[in-house]
Amino acid sequence: MSALPVEPTPDSSARAAGDARATPMMAQYMEIKAANADCLLFYRMGDFYELFFEDAEIASRTLGIVLTKRGKHLGEDIAMCGVPVERAEDYLNRLIGAGHRVAVCEQTEDPAEARKRGGKSVVRRAVVRLVTPGTITEDTLLEPGRANLLAAVARVRASEAEWVYGLAAVDISTGVFTVRETGAAGLQAEIARLEPREILVPDSALDEPALKALWRETRAAVTPMGRDGLDPLSGERRLCAFFGVGTLAGFGAFSRAEIAAAAAVVAYVERTQLGARPPLSPPRHAEPGACVQIDAATRANLELSRTLGGERAGSLLATIDRTLTPGGGRLLAERLAGPLTDVAAIDERLDAVAWFVDDPVLRGALRQALKGAPDLARALARLTLQRGGPRDLAALRDGLAAGRAIGAALSGAALPPAELARAAEALAGVDPALEADLAAALADELPLNRRDGGFIRAGCDSALDETRALRDESRRVVADLQARYAEETGCRTLRVKHNNFLGYFIETPQAAGEELLRPPLNARYIHRQTMQGAMRFSTAELADLESRIASAGERALAIEFSHFDRLAAAAVALGDPIKGVADALAVVDVATALAELADAGGWVRPTVDDSLAFALEGARHPVVEAALKREGQAFVANDAELSAPPGGAGGRIALVTGPNMAGKSTYLRQNAIAAVLAQMGSFVPARRAHIGVVDRLFSRVGAADDLARGRSTFMVEMIEAAAILNQATPRSLVILDEIGRGTATFDGLSIAWAAIEHLHEANRCRALFATHFHELTALARRLPRLVTSTVRVTEFQGDVVFLHEVVPGVADRSYGIQVAKLAGLPRAVVERARVILDELEASDRRAPVERMIDDLPLFAAASRQAPPAAEREPEPDPVRVLLDGLDPDAMSPREALDALYRLKQAGAAD
Repeated sequence: MSALPVEPTPDSSARAAGDARATPMMAQYMEIKAANADCLLFYRMGDFYELFFEDAEIASRTLGIVLTKRGKHLGEDIAMCGVPVERAEDYLNRLIGAGHRVAVCEQTEDPAEARKRGGKSVVRRAVVRLVTPGTITEDTLLEPGRANLLAAVARVRASEAEWVYGLAAVDISTGVFTVRETGAAGLQAEIARLEPREILVPDSALDEPALKALWRETRAAVTPMGRDGLDPLSGERRLCAFFGVGTLAGFGAFSRAEIAAAAAVVAYVERTQLGARPPLSPPRHAEPGACVQIDAATRANLELSRTLGGERAGSLLATIDRTLTPGGGRLLAERLAGPLTDVAAIDERLDAVAWFVDDPVLRGALRQALKGAPDLARALARLTLQRGGPRDLAALRDGLAAGRAIGAALSGAALPPAELARAAEALAGVDPALEADLAAALADELPLNRRDGGFIRAGCDSALDETRALRDESRRVVADLQARYAEETGCRTLRVKHNNFLGYFIETPQAAGEELLRPPLNARYIHRQTMQGAMRFSTAELADLESRIASAGERALAIEFSHFDRLAAAAVALGDPIKGVADALAVVDVATALAELADAGGWVRPTVDDSLAFALEGARHPVVEAALKREGQAFVANDAELSAPPGGAGGRIALVTGPNMAGKSTYLRQNAIAAVLAQMGSFVPARRAHIGVVDRLFSRVGAADDLARGRSTFMVEMIEAAAILNQATPRSLVILDEIGRGTATFDGLSIAWAAIEHLHEANRCRALFATHFHELTALARRLPRLVTSTVRVTEFQGDVVFLHEVVPGVADRSYGIQVAKLAGLPRAVVERARVILDELEASDRRAPVERMIDDLPLFAAASRQAPPAAEREPEPDPVRVLLDGLDPDAMSPREALDALYRLKQAGAAD
């Protein structure tokens, strides 16, 4: 499966079993591997990348390729496998996807040079780059619509018992660089928002008990980091050196933890890129509270970007994505992951969407132009890192052309909103000379790699055209020369031929050749060889032709390379304006896509303000609605009213009852999704929507066992509920489904009861609380902001019919037996359940609970009573008091005996 080695064959004695010496090639390999011990080493040998020893075993398992062996080392077989160079990116993709890091080691000299050195010299090799999940730039390895983030975590002690965490994230494929600070409680939520591909974690934090679960559960590859780059003081110097500035003050005010994290990520980028500097933007500080705080469990429950199964298809993002460009797809995902809390910023985004909703003609024209806009940001990054190809230059050409057309259309429109006006300005910010130069130079059909040549347009460079003619049309050139020589000599049978010994030569019959030996022709035609019946000659012109044809291919490629380098350098010099065009195209793409979505689905612009309002009319769940539409069914829209009542001290809590399968969970989720959509700057699927800004969004809908940590479904449920009750503020939105269902009936009822009281009296937030404990509806008589709703069902011929309509009121029964019948339980089990239910209902077990709800003091009153025994100051221990008063060194034996009796008496009295 592997090509033969291109360096001299290792000495056979060195490969003998038991010989401790390494062959020159293996010695070189081991030296390079030792310097990159934490990576799989792709070791170039001819047309293959080879892997050896443990690397080969890992790659063989991961890639499903044959594991073989190559000689021996220290008496043991050397495990080996290899992948062809032309398919290396496919295999790299699979290794990176599995979380591995790869060092790519290339041959840095021609094998002929190694042979000239003689002896046991091997071809010189060097690692040219390190490929890790967070640092890939190749188009074939990246998901177009997803950011490829590398994150770094650093921590600085805030107090004796508390750490502050800095979190930096870069995407070297686009240049995005953000930093923020958070506490331990918010770290998991921030990582869930970013969804990085790789996280750099200091060694000390890897073993932190409170964080071990986070590193284990994240989808990202976790890479340990030593202290290099994590110290805030040295970190600031590193950042200043990287960006070529004397101080970071011009970029904003950063905390010590943020600087440490930013320096760590830059140090890692410098190490993996081996001197190449990616076009990172200066770090942008993310203000605390600028985005809605959404914890990892809530993101998973709402399936914002991925389903519970981890797939993008079926998620909210996949359902609403109408973007046409990779940059637009990434921006949409970023906005969905981090909805805003600033009303003015939200309104700016909504203004842009509304503008395009009102002008479908312009929207259609711009979307048509966006289809021709490639991924400018990633193409620029590859060119900056000197990994770009002709198609990246073409991406700049086409992207700048699309940007120019879109910018002109926006500038010519009447009063574009602020966000689009800024986009139009950025789209006009690149010198059109670069676009014209690229258009004039690049061919219509382009190879993937520049080494393949043929990417410079014919007519762009006369020297290149002539060289290509020699390379591609040598037969015609030779034929033209042959015709001219035949005419000059009068020999119609003269032929121009070629062999490896003479190169190009003229061959004539013997008689004609004799004439060429006489003056004046002998001065032009140089005799080379006499054969039986024929003579051979050469000319200075043929010798020159030989030389030019032999090197024409290399010279043509060199000329093309010079054009490529010139165009790439011109693009990199305009890096900032080009990135501005890329960002502006993404903004226009997202605005037109959301307008297209709103227009097609009948979505409405929400009113978003700083109030505690939450009122939706005719709201729908976009994902479920899309699924039903594919099946030809209609979604039943519902209202929600959680707004704080006039003069109220907090938002309403809606207690939702109804049977399983009736649609309670869908109803809860669609209201949370409406808040996310509104605050990311999108229209919402409703007839009317008024949403006061939500600062934190909590969801506990559905649960499963966490077997890895030994947690039952109920334990997972309680942990998520605890996070909500401990963190929700009056501005938060909470959706809770079936709290307490995972334990005994009265335990569960008690927990749900207490949770509702806490939400009402302590958190004072807007909330939706679905439950099967119908007894809890009696709380509405005592909690003024608690309202009851139910999902309507009806019975038809003994079967339950779900109407999916949420109305005020309380469910009269659970319909659990009817649902069990629909699920296919045996008929005998269903009938027996009916009998048991009739007996239980006859005993009216609910009445005592409802009377207790009326009689028991509420949470607020109870909280002002004496604290529980566990929280009261303990009474002093008489034995300990006596012990504290003793000084054994100063006591006589008699005094010690008396003290012992007193201790015994005190212990007996206690």
